[in-house]
Amino acid sequence: MKRRHFLGVLGVGSLAGLLPGLAAARPKPDLERAEGLEVLELSEAEWRERLSEEQFEILREAGTEPAFSSPLDKETREGEYRCAGCDLPLFTSDMKYDSGTGWPSFFTHVKGHLLTSVDYFLVFPRTEYHCARCGGHQGHVFDDGPESTGLRWCNNGLALRFVPA
Repeated sequence: MKRRHFLGVLGVGSLAGLLPGLAAARPKPDLERAEGLEVLELSEAEWRERLSEEQFEILREAGTEPAFSSPLDKETREGEYRCAGCDLPLFTSDMKYDSGTGWPSFFTHVKGHLLTSVDYFLVFPRTEYHCARCGGHQGHVFDDGPESTGLRWCNNGLALRFVPA
């Protein structure tokens, strides 16, 4: 069952009303789209043509790849991590760190290139983030990151494309 269909069965609206205290406790970075950044809107058929089946599941249906499955988790070269859906730079190698979680993790991001929303999947509220240009789901942000920001931007490797410097 797809995540969004599962949420509909649960009746997320009623669950969200019961959990405002928990939602407030989760990190919600105040993000705005970069000025002048044009939004990319494609049909489902166009996205399916552009992305692999696995990328479509993650970027367009908010799926998650298995932990430790992405080679980008161990990537250490200098470069940029771009959205696999539209090539927008989201992170640089200077922002990356090894969180030990099995997914590429970053302590900050390129300003104006990510947007957030609250995700109530399986009732527990989390802050989901997505590409500010194409809306592609990237991952979730948690408040257990390194001291510089205290945040861990936990990204699906299939949602990214690494471009070496």
